[in-house]
Amino acid sequence: VLNQNSKPYIIAEIGANHNGDLKLAKKLIDVAKSSGANCVKFQSWTKSSVFSNIVYKKNYFMNDDYRNQTDTNLETIVEKYATTEKDLIELKKYCKKINIDFAVTPFSTAEVDFLVNKLNVEFIKVASMDLNNYPLLEHIALQKKPIIISTGMASLSEIDKAINLIEKMGNKKIIILHCVSIYPPKNKDINLKKIRTLKKLYPYPVGFSDHTKGTNVALAAIALGATIIEKHFTLDKKMEGWDHKISADELDLLTIVNGGKQIYQSLGDGRINRIENKERIDEFRRSIVASKNIKKGEIFKKGMLNFKRPGYGLSPESLKYILGKRAKRNIKFDELIKFKDF
Repeated sequence: VLNQNSKPYIIAEIGANHNGDLKLAKKLIDVAKSSGANCVKFQSWTKSSVFSNIVYKKNYFMNDDYRNQTDTNLETIVEKYATTEKDLIELKKYCKKINIDFAVTPFSTAEVDFLVNKLNVEFIKVASMDLNNYPLLEHIALQKKPIIISTGMASLSEIDKAINLIEKMGNKKIIILHCVSIYPPKNKDINLKKIRTLKKLYPYPVGFSDHTKGTNVALAAIALGATIIEKHFTLDKKMEGWDHKISADELDLLTIVNGGKQIYQSLGDGRINRIENKERIDEFRRSIVASKNIKKGEIFKKGMLNFKRPGYGLSPESLKYILGKRAKRNIKFDELIKFKDF
């Protein structure tokens, strides 16, 4: 159960990075687990559940992002990279065996039903493209499962409408992910402070679906209060496929997991209180000392006094009580001044 202040929950988004190979999918799960990820996520689609024929005919999306494909026919690739129901059943069993959470993004109501009725997934992830797919959102909301919803491409009014619809269906188990649906986005377009804005606007946990290269932005998101980091994951960024080059590899994932833990532990609760004990304070703070040899009877003046460690003598703020008073004894250079000395 997550809330707005939960420790980071790291989702290794395998998506299509298994390239249609079940053995590779399991290897990705193994490495995600050993790297400390909490969850692996796949995507459930068929050739007919995402694209219409016009997309296939015009071969949309075969741009520079996909030039490392041996086959640049979109219809062939979509079919090749799809995970079948049989595959998903096997992958969920494998995740249970090695004790890592398993999640899937569906792209149709039939796929939602399969995830709920056959796989009994813990939660359902809604892709950014479906934030305004209200019939699908309504169907997902009615399943009473926790919903993680990405907000790439969305205006505030669209986010509001989606969340209101889910709530009206009686489902308030919502997690919102800030997302920029560009692979990768420019730094100036990432706008991580949106995480804070979303946390103020909604009573739900807020996370970040990261399409940047590297680990810096994901770690910064945790520092800003993201409770979930969803990051594409691969074994090799040079591998043929859709998302490998913007994905985290094993070292990146380890960095996000371990760095995220340290950042979360370091955030605290914002209250101003003193952690250091008296011994530490006395060791580091300063006391009033004689800056020269002072004879008995001399009147204390500023030039005769200095401030040095340790701090268990009179503090610098006590100077006003000393100036103008007479020394009751001979005081050597660098001696700590005491109240009984004047």
